[in-house]
Amino acid sequence: MASTEETRTVHVDTPVDLLTLRRYTLKVVAGPDKGLEKSFERRQVFIGTGPECHLSLTDPTVSRSHARVEFDPSGYRVQDERSKNGVFVSGIRVQSAYLPPDARIVLGETTILFKVGTETIDIGISREPRFGDMLGRSVEMREVFAILKRVAPTDATVLIEGESGTGKELVADALHGFGSRRSRPFVVFDCSAVPRELMESEMFGHVRGAFTGAVSDRVGAMEEANGGTLFLDEIGELPLDMQPKLLRALEKREVKPVGGNRRVQLDVRILSATNRDLEHEVSAGTFREDLFWRLGVIRVQIPPLRKRPDDIPLLCDHFLADLAARAGSTQPPRLGYETMEKLKEYPWPGNVRELRNFLERSVILAGALSGSGAPLDLQGPAGMGLRRDASDPDEILRVSFDAPFKDAKDRLVSEFETRYFSRLLKRTEGNVSKAARIAGIHRKSLEYLLKQIDVPRDRRGGDE
Repeated sequence: MASTEETRTVHVDTPVDLLTLRRYTLKVVAGPDKGLEKSFERRQVFIGTGPECHLSLTDPTVSRSHARVEFDPSGYRVQDERSKNGVFVSGIRVQSAYLPPDARIVLGETTILFKVGTETIDIGISREPRFGDMLGRSVEMREVFAILKRVAPTDATVLIEGESGTGKELVADALHGFGSRRSRPFVVFDCSAVPRELMESEMFGHVRGAFTGAVSDRVGAMEEANGGTLFLDEIGELPLDMQPKLLRALEKREVKPVGGNRRVQLDVRILSATNRDLEHEVSAGTFREDLFWRLGVIRVQIPPLRKRPDDIPLLCDHFLADLAARAGSTQPPRLGYETMEKLKEYPWPGNVRELRNFLERSVILAGALSGSGAPLDLQGPAGMGLRRDASDPDEILRVSFDAPFKDAKDRLVSEFETRYFSRLLKRTEGNVSKAARIAGIHRKSLEYLLKQIDVPRDRRGGDE
């Protein structure tokens, strides 16, 4: 497809390239999800049955992450993500192909109409491989960096979305550090770590005698952050009964401590983060739609590490240098070629946090911090050959290195999910609601997962 879009260079404090694309629509015209239609103004859109996909389908012949539509200066391109049933354009199976106008993309039993509109969108790509303490040479991360650089100097409310371990707190810290409030307080309030009964007091404060145990006045997190930035981590865990109270405080820019009469005026920037799909939570009735829109004035999605394997060498070099410096060595250990290739192939369910923990554990056990600087050939993480306990079959997930990476990864993730939820449902005697609470996910999300994986129906129970 010949592209009418352009790439521009904008001279700002930090060099950014701008990609100008047109808003486009993906509409399911055949298959189980016929009628589903979404418009996008993103450079990259993933399609599949996984709930994390931007266009999430229910067709069982479609892989969890089946394909992606991606824009580059040459046009809009569809890429097969090593799916089981392939990607077809104009009746031809393709691995990667530029899309003509009104193209029809066939995935399994699903046909999707691709249509480009007239509205243009500018997408920035930073030229620098870092922002604050975050690192990444991949286009995916440099796209995030460009957004953060634009948003940081403002007081805009930002919702940071991403899986656990992707570095959402680093994003919040960088937004504060590069903003106009950087000399003022940066307060972190972890919604998942505060007991439900203390949530209101911890957030808004309380006066002496407000409840049993309130022996003195206490300043809440919102007042503590006054003049600076409040980071609401794991906002998806905020109890439903607290959500209207937070919304009211944000709208009125004031709080009233529990048991008190005085109202405290607030001048605070709000950042929040979640590893949940809040749009799904809104649909399920577990998160207020008005609060979602209030928190998500700007939404920043941090891609998981498995979607940006080209960043792994840079991250490894950084973490190994840091480990060596802490050990008093001037020569950080280096990873061998085969080891690095294995690390790039591994799906990293724990993301950057898991990668750092693996490197730290491995180089210490290998005695590699002596300063020799010799290349290391380390075993891969669990699931790639490192067995935590060979006597426990639940600790061993086997990978076939003869299979294509995507198939091997899908098989590994599917096997893990099947084992995890089979064991969990056995523990809860088939009670899906209880299992969902233990797993830390919504019941509807678990029901959806159980449909995707091989968990026998007789192990599934009802509500309590």
